[in-house]
Amino acid sequence: MMKRIAVIGSINMDLSASADRIPRPGESILASSLLYLPGGKGANQAVAAARLGAMVTIFGCVGDDAFGPGMVKNLASEGIDTHEIEILSGTPSGLAMITVAEGDNAITVVPGANACVTKDYIDRHFEKILENEILLIVAEIPHETVDYLIRKIRAAEAGGARCIIFNPAPAYPLSEDLIQLVDYLTPNEHEARIVLSDVLPEVLPDKETPAEELVRRYRGQLIITCGSRGVLCCTEDDQVSGSLLVRQIPSFPVEVVDTTGAGDTFNGALAYALARGLRFTDSLRFANAAAALSCTKKGAQSGMPTLAMVERLLLDT
Repeated sequence: MMKRIAVIGSINMDLSASADRIPRPGESILASSLLYLPGGKGANQAVAAARLGAMVTIFGCVGDDAFGPGMVKNLASEGIDTHEIEILSGTPSGLAMITVAEGDNAITVVPGANACVTKDYIDRHFEKILENEILLIVAEIPHETVDYLIRKIRAAEAGGARCIIFNPAPAYPLSEDLIQLVDYLTPNEHEARIVLSDVLPEVLPDKETPAEELVRRYRGQLIITCGSRGVLCCTEDDQVSGSLLVRQIPSFPVEVVDTTGAGDTFNGALAYALARGLRFTDSLRFANAAAALSCTKKGAQSGMPTLAMVERLLLDT
């Protein structure tokens, strides 16, 4: 039976400008187009999971401005339960300003109503959060809220009954005790070094420690996304008892149009695969396929694939 997924995170409007290149500091350049696209890491990951067929409830806040109600309607149109979203009077919705160029992007986020996903918000909605078995938490809400939520979940359950996936983006240093409360931590290579900078100072003096060393320290828990190189993780070697094996789960070759939302697609697809009961490495391969397909169209949510598309790519590769 498919497990239910709760996504706790940001809901933004993305202002996506296409240009020949990403501007240097202090430089102005002309964009060829501007798109207004529903986004936010929380909303994106909810859409990615729902489009694959997951049962998803999203938790977060938007403003009562020109963007907020429309973003809620968009999420509902994807089959996502939006009843826990609070629309706040007199508060602007979150915005992300994105420059897309040369197959890459640069993003600046204005939190807006996302900053109102506070401890009080968690307390108001906590019983509904606990109705879900897979909890996908995204760091575009206040850090103290993330810390409070993870600890409150673990204190409320027996034996780690719920699976917590934490996508620490934007990245910030985490404490060891908080990391140990999370089932899966999913930064990219740059984020991983920031996230672990306080707990592994002896191996991070220059912030250039190989990703392989990091996943070995957090076997079965740390999943580092590496763009076109797929993902890194460390598990026990099936062939050698008691031995650890660093695995690189390869990506899928596609014609890249826009990488915006690829990481969000990976996380949403990972939550879906785990909710379906797929094995760990199979879940990573499934999530890689979904992330690759998301790069073939412009925008974050607009490029997110259906289950049929992912299964077709897995069969053809």
